[in-house]
Amino acid sequence: MFSLCYLPTAGRLTITIIKARNLKAMDITGASDPYVKVSLMCEGRRLKKRKTSTKRNTLNPVYNEAIVFDVPPENIDQISLLIAVMDYDRVGHNEVIGVCRVGNEAESLGRDHWNEMLTYPRKPIAHWHPLIE
Repeated sequence: MFSLCYLPTAGRLTITIIKARNLKAMDITGASDPYVKVSLMCEGRRLKKRKTSTKRNTLNPVYNEAIVFDVPPENIDQISLLIAVMDYDRVGHNEVIGVCRVGNEAESLGRDHWNEMLTYPRKPIAHWHPLIE
């Protein structure tokens, strides 16, 4: 679950990663060490990326962490967000648990959430999103 909030006057897009639930177990212990990576995309290219802290040994992490991107109002229509929930591994590569997209190019809920954010500026809009593996 995350919330989106856009301030058109300041040109500031805030995504608050709230929490996740029932994540897939990625470690042999039957849990995961999840963190969330948010990429600011424009026409298929990644412009910026940020990530949350890693929550150890849980399938239901709570973050409550805000990530802020500067997006001028004239560019907001070309922007989308790629949100990836990752499993941190000390050895080898971090694995992708699941991803979701929000923005104009996103499908159904991702597009609806984005449009709702644009309809109600300065108001955080929170929704649950399913992860695609």
